[in-house]
Amino acid sequence: MRKARGAGPLSRFGWVMLGAIVVVVGGFVSMLSFGTGGIVVPAAPAPKTPGVAGGSAALVMPVAGYPMAKLHRDWGDPREGGKRQHQGLDIMAPAGTPVVAAFGGTIEKLFESERGGHTLYIRSPDQRWSLYYAHLQGYAPELAEGQRVRQGQVVGYVGDSGNAGPGNTHLHFAVHWMRAGDGWYQGEPVDPYPLLAGKTASR
Repeated sequence: MRKARGAGPLSRFGWVMLGAIVVVVGGFVSMLSFGTGGIVVPAAPAPKTPGVAGGSAALVMPVAGYPMAKLHRDWGDPREGGKRQHQGLDIMAPAGTPVVAAFGGTIEKLFESERGGHTLYIRSPDQRWSLYYAHLQGYAPELAEGQRVRQGQVVGYVGDSGNAGPGNTHLHFAVHWMRAGDGWYQGEPVDPYPLLAGKTASR
């Protein structure tokens, strides 16, 4: 029996095309799987506020009794003659004024810093947010690393330790977005002012 004219060549051409498609698709899948070829899968976005991550409705004022209306937004202001920018919020208050946990979490680190003086770090339960307190006069009695604290609990007192300057009593309050594996001294700084005002963070 005679073959249909052209059936053989067309069949071979089809197999060649199918093989080429498989190679191209396989290469594309491998790039997605192993990250080669410049394809980058973006990380999941940060929650809008650390209040959600911290398990509480919102941040509370870290200096007890301090009115929101008195806050002065100084994020990005020059420091040390313009060598660096301010990445926090300075809350001016009398020495000894109680300082509280702005959200519930764990005391991750109590640290003596040349710049910050008596400092402490609180990490949120989901590990995604960290609060930093600096220039403290001292810590609350029996405060210890690893201790769980509730929102609003006294953790220290306003002071002028570190490079604040004698009599320049205030709390330096900072918020950091923490990536997986970030240590207590790491994280991406976030402007605390809008968070305390009940707005979303701008990173």
